Amino acid sequence: MGSFSIWHWLIVFAVIMLLFGAGRVSSLMGDLAQGVKAFKKGLQDDEPTAETPKALSSAEATASALHTDGAHQH
Repeated sequence: MGSFSIWHWLIVFAVIMLLFGAGRVSSLMGDLAQGVKAFKKGLQDDEPTAETPKALSSAEATASALHTDGAHQH
């Protein structure tokens, strides 16, 4: 009673195919695969890498230059 037999899964599969059709199921699976790939790519983009140093934006570079120039003028 705890697990389903192969016949239960075949009946479930047949009902899904009748409701959605083969084209619709393959389209849904393709969309799911694209979503998983996009999620994995997003996770990789969010992780900072130690190999590449963070580039300063122009505003950060200007602020840093002003801060160090002001310290030397005292």
